[in-house]
Amino acid sequence: MQRDETVLAVGIVEAARRLGLSARTVATLVLRCELPSRKIGRRRIIPVNALEAFLRRGPLDPTRNKSFLDEETGTKE
Repeated sequence: MQRDETVLAVGIVEAARRLGLSARTVATLVLRCELPSRKIGRRRIIPVNALEAFLRRGPLDPTRNKSFLDEETGTKE
């Protein structure tokens, strides 16, 4: 018999691994309320669907993103 082991939430370190970020960056996003989380005892967990929503969401500061894109592509408008 096979069990459905779909993970609904992950810790800071696993969230960082899935996003390709450092654990410190993910913790900062949580502190800024840019990434929803829930505290259970001493552990903070982040819903997997919140990670997916974070990636789909556009940048919070479009001017920072524009300058980043300019640097990456070598163009300026």
